[in-house]
Amino acid sequence: MARYRNTQISTKNNKNSYRTTIYESVPDRNTDDYFIAQEGDRCDNLATQFYGNPNLWWFIARANNLKTNNIPAGTKLRIPAGIVSAKGS
Repeated sequence: MARYRNTQISTKNNKNSYRTTIYESVPDRNTDDYFIAQEGDRCDNLATQFYGNPNLWWFIARANNLKTNNIPAGTKLRIPAGIVSAKGS
């Protein structure tokens, strides 16, 4: 899913810019996967492993309140079972 598909675009002085993207919450499900991050784990690698798309790294970060692609070793992670909520508005 496109991360900014539903984000509004502003035009000022003939320049386009995205407005702030509002992401839906990522609800907990019984089918979510959980594990402890190890040294070197990154959200983009996990997104490739679980969703087949490294561009969904931000969805895993969002579900775990991470601010970057890098994950500190020892962090308990939740990998949402599906990408239905992987969209912004």
